[in-house]
Amino acid sequence: MVRTEASKTRPFKWAGSLSRNIVLAAILLLASVTVAVSVGAVPVPASTVWGVVLNKLSPDLIETSWSKGRTAIVWDIRFPRALLALMVGAGLAAVGASLQAVTRNPLADPHLLGISSGGAFGAILALLHTGLFLGLLTVPLLAFAGALVATLLVLAVSSFASATSADRLVLTGVAISFIIMACANILIFLGDPRATHTVVFWMLGGLGLAQWSHLIYPLIILLPCLGWLYVRSADLNAMTIGDETAATLGLNVVRFRLSVFVIGALITGVMVAFSGMIGFVGLMMPHIARLLVGGDYQKLIPVSALLGAVFVLWADIAARTIMAPEDMPIGIVTGLIGGCFFVWLLSRR
Repeated sequence: MVRTEASKTRPFKWAGSLSRNIVLAAILLLASVTVAVSVGAVPVPASTVWGVVLNKLSPDLIETSWSKGRTAIVWDIRFPRALLALMVGAGLAAVGASLQAVTRNPLADPHLLGISSGGAFGAILALLHTGLFLGLLTVPLLAFAGALVATLLVLAVSSFASATSADRLVLTGVAISFIIMACANILIFLGDPRATHTVVFWMLGGLGLAQWSHLIYPLIILLPCLGWLYVRSADLNAMTIGDETAATLGLNVVRFRLSVFVIGALITGVMVAFSGMIGFVGLMMPHIARLLVGGDYQKLIPVSALLGAVFVLWADIAARTIMAPEDMPIGIVTGLIGGCFFVWLLSRR
């Protein structure tokens, strides 16, 4: 069995004070967002990017010297897409870190419980069978509903089978995932073949649905859930040592593990609903974060979220530029990088 005690992870020296690290993180995020909004089929200078942003925030603050077309590209298309990438990456990475703690499995990630499969089922149902009866929100809402149903199924089956231990919860999630994907494949088989391309593109992941009016939904789920994980960082540290040790510290192991699974389902479900199935973020980023700050979850949760946000943003940049002007699914990029990382991780045991 793979040893995963976070306390034995040796971090690199984390130089600088907390305030300095916050400033560096802010600079990294701003630089990444600037590049993400600037590059594309129509390049936009960085000065124009932030000029458009300042003009939108305060119309009288700066004089416009760019076309309405560039304003639309920056503000209506690329900026919401960049913000969605930040939220998706931060959410998936934080969930991956927390799942690796409660399962004590270094290969755990948000797709472990069949949540992504449930989201895919809901999206396929909307795209091929029900139609957009709620407008543009139909696909995200049904995908989110499917993710929640998948989570409830995992919890119900694990409770019925008394499978509340870490390993049995993982196996339950894998079993539910196979069942749901089989049902999703039936929907694809019975659906309109002309719409299959849209379904496949969504299942491979993409941020093309990003709109200002939609960003509030992942945001209102992400912020409180990340806050909850951060507040419970001491309990996550206890879980990495073992169930018996955590119990001796006064932690209700079964209840806390199920709580983390539910929080992970909420975050992953809403992210999958708006971005499709983007894999390996929750697997890779926590391990990279451990190399930087060690295994203390009070540092690991925010650093994992930061790294995940930046990683997905740059993966989206690569997806938009490798085959420009075509928009490659972002899941292909993360899959290629994640597969190589997975092999490296296995070689390190």
